[in-house]
Amino acid sequence: MAPNRERTDRHGNKLVASNRRARRDYDIVDSFEAGIVLSGSEVKALREGHAQIADAYARVVNGQLWLDGVHIPPYQYSHGIGAHDPDRARKLLMHRREIEKLAHQVSIEHLALVPLSMYFKEGRVKVELGLGRGRRKADKRQALAERDTKMEMARALGRQAKGRPAR
Repeated sequence: MAPNRERTDRHGNKLVASNRRARRDYDIVDSFEAGIVLSGSEVKALREGHAQIADAYARVVNGQLWLDGVHIPPYQYSHGIGAHDPDRARKLLMHRREIEKLAHQVSIEHLALVPLSMYFKEGRVKVELGLGRGRRKADKRQALAERDTKMEMARALGRQAKGRPAR
């Protein structure tokens, strides 16, 4: 039997799901942390590490923040009344001023609210939201090229520090 390895983020929180594609498709301007309203079977499914946020997005409706497109599969041992709808919209919890600020930035600057990760923090499920501006195909290529050149430079510096010749 394989050991149970928990994924943790850079702050030591237990990572449930991350949206790596969001950082490629969007220039993330700012990020925020929000709580999320869940049922018991959803929390149990998340504790097992089951969630998909790749196609998810957040939106402000009537002064409330909602997360759509998140898929949390039903908990294996819940049946009937205890089960939940895996694709329902889930309410996010933030202070009213923060929600108003986000709604203003989204409407004025044409930004998108994209979930970057979902994790447990002190026993509660949190969602990291990114306020992002969409990238075009050329922008994505340029970002990949910049990342590759930075990696090449880091490798060359590492070889030089070890006394090996640069390639």
